[in-house]
Amino acid sequence: MKRFSFLTLWLGLCACAWAADPPVTYVRAGKLLDVRSGKMLTDQVIVIRGEKIERVAGSAQVQIPAGASALDLSRATVLPGLIDAHTHLFLTGEDNGRYDEQLLKESWQYRTIEAVVNAKRDLDAGFTTMRDVETEGAMYSDVDVRNAINRGLIPGPRLQVATRAISTTGGYPLEGYSPEVTVPSGAQIVDSPEEARKAVREQVKYGADLIKIYGTHKFHFTADGKMISMPTFTLEEVLAIVNEAHSEGRKVACHAYGGAGLKNCLDGGVDSIEHGLDLDDAAVAEMVAKGIWLVPTLYVYEGSTRAEDDAASGGKVSRASLHEPSFRKALAAGVKIAFGTDVGPFPHGTQAVEFEYMTKFGMSPLAAIQCATTRAAELMGWSDQVGAIAPGTFADIIAVEGNPLEDIKQLEQVKFVMKGGQVVRNDLTK
Repeated sequence: MKRFSFLTLWLGLCACAWAADPPVTYVRAGKLLDVRSGKMLTDQVIVIRGEKIERVAGSAQVQIPAGASALDLSRATVLPGLIDAHTHLFLTGEDNGRYDEQLLKESWQYRTIEAVVNAKRDLDAGFTTMRDVETEGAMYSDVDVRNAINRGLIPGPRLQVATRAISTTGGYPLEGYSPEVTVPSGAQIVDSPEEARKAVREQVKYGADLIKIYGTHKFHFTADGKMISMPTFTLEEVLAIVNEAHSEGRKVACHAYGGAGLKNCLDGGVDSIEHGLDLDDAAVAEMVAKGIWLVPTLYVYEGSTRAEDDAASGGKVSRASLHEPSFRKALAAGVKIAFGTDVGPFPHGTQAVEFEYMTKFGMSPLAAIQCATTRAAELMGWSDQVGAIAPGTFADIIAVEGNPLEDIKQLEQVKFVMKGGQVVRNDLTK
């Protein structure tokens, strides 16, 4: 017994000796945007111990020890790492007609390689956290990307992943092929409440952090310039998905434009509406009453889709032309809004352009930045981990040369990125 006690004591002392204290890094910030208070602070020092922030205070209150690891961002504006709540790591140029090619000609393994490259591009652009809302036919490969990032095997943002997404027969591509040819689908297809419930269980089983559904998919324009969105799920199917997801502790994100499909999602109790580009007054009121989030993705509809829609409607209407008044209506009513871009159809690493459209359509620069920090963190349930430069949160930090409250385009030119206390990119102090 004595020999055993001595051995146990010896091993314990060795373990203490081997367990080095986490490294401490000091970051000098010339300006620091406190996104929680909305105040721009000056001459601050961020004390980072290991992966997390230990203290934030004025430089007069922090003594940086001689020889300590320190980063000088005194000529920059420092912000929390940005959050994109609507991304597609497994899409690379869908707007260029590559969607069918990707699903038909590229293996899941090849598409995962593309996703790894995209994740690094997004991280380098200052997006240290993202929700990836389906693999578009690459099954559960996003779970592997998330896990590899978490284990330090590859660089990338912190991820919540939705795996396959869920839609109905005729409610998602690939479309237009002969019925004699079996082609893959970009989402998991269900056609009853029972199948819907089972799909949620399968996706959770294989690693889904959230559930993504398509409340609408097909749409057309009427002769008088209105957009008609066709519903996919019945209300009973949405209720089955939401009830099952919530019982598993997962939130439900719903792609919906407007109309009956949007109403089914709202009545069914989803957690967020993705896009929501044709919200009527009743939908806005229900979102406010139920606390349902809007992730608007404005910029993605300003590209080739505007030209396509103008051609289809005879120049009367487009998804982009509907989106601005819909966004303004939601903003004025107090709908909870989180930053999301739908990046994938357009190049990864360029999604900060979304800030321009949020501010162009009525949101203040500070509010837009909060949508991509504190608000998006709240949507994801990660407010205690990301979205602010504050004690206890991960040391996810970015910096720009100018003041984004005066020039929001500064966020398209991020010069410094840190994730979890590790410098990812530094074009400021080299």
